[in-house]
Amino acid sequence: MFKAGVVVAVSLVVMLVAGGLFESADNRALASEDEIMNVPMGSLVLEAPEGVDAKRSAVEFPHGVHFGFNCMTCHHKWEPPEQIASCTTSGCHDVFKLAENKEKMADSELSVKFYRSAYHNLCIGCHKSIKTKDWKMEMSGRIIKGKLSKTGPTGCIQCHPKEG
Repeated sequence: MFKAGVVVAVSLVVMLVAGGLFESADNRALASEDEIMNVPMGSLVLEAPEGVDAKRSAVEFPHGVHFGFNCMTCHHKWEPPEQIASCTTSGCHDVFKLAENKEKMADSELSVKFYRSAYHNLCIGCHKSIKTKDWKMEMSGRIIKGKLSKTGPTGCIQCHPKEG
């Protein structure tokens, strides 16, 4: 037999869940197309901005594989519910040419504004960080339950396949 308190608690949870489902369905029905966020599920092609002579091929970026990460890690200037703007047009990573003076380019603010440095630092930096974390876990001697995190590419041709 159920105790009265358990029955009340279960009933309350059911009502809250049902109410939440109806409320979210109502909100979706009222949202205009401009308010709906479209998230690319598959791969995106990352290429040099218009007018830039690319030295390597475009990168096929598996966007859907990265859904386990916080969106703000990459889209750090995004303010929901606004649509995400391209990094190169948002006034963020909008330097398209390496500075002639290497010392000037070494300046971290200018370097991170250079679109290519921003992508490389974020993507390769994250992949190397995961690889290091996995290595430390393997070397710890602890029993590892499950699989280690899958790391992404860290070399040029792994992202930029030779065209031809």
